[in-house]
Amino acid sequence: MGEHDAFWIDHGHDRELAGEGRSRYAEHVRRNVAAFDGTWGDIAPVTFACAAWRLAITPSPPYVRRHRRVLSAACDRNPWDGTLTAHVLLVSPPPAELTASREWWRDRGWREWPQTFGQFLDPTDQDLSRSPYLRPTLVIDAPIPLNALPPAPGGPAETLPETAHLAVTALVRELNALLTPIIRRLETAQTPG
Repeated sequence: MGEHDAFWIDHGHDRELAGEGRSRYAEHVRRNVAAFDGTWGDIAPVTFACAAWRLAITPSPPYVRRHRRVLSAACDRNPWDGTLTAHVLLVSPPPAELTASREWWRDRGWREWPQTFGQFLDPTDQDLSRSPYLRPTLVIDAPIPLNALPPAPGGPAETLPETAHLAVTALVRELNALLTPIIRRLETAQTPG
């Protein structure tokens, strides 16, 4: 895992939290076989990979961890052509057009993203009753290559958790290739001030 990677799989934590097996994610997949309904034997691996991704990011703590700038990440089947599309929301600094001059702030007490221990947070209702907040985000919608995804299984066989793991691993790799350069730039950019 690199310092600016968008996502990573926490294998050690996954093993520590496993109940009876070697992987908490595998147990989660087995308990949620219905999440894969409609994917069995699909000629394209997209719907299966999207279901595996949803299961990887939903338990708390999640199987797939994310960089502090990643607010959300979803993978969906594109209804136009059946490809896989990633939808990611990243925390961003304010655009240069707003930081070049603070004149627009006009002593209103504008605040940026609240942070606790380096994590970006939504302001509380109490915070919002006192100050206005400018919380810029980047919306990224991008196609993800399918060539590394495993074929969708024919049914809920014993290999389902392993196939789901392979799909999630491929998605992490592709999303990192797409997003890590952006996150690296956001983390190293100097905010004019």
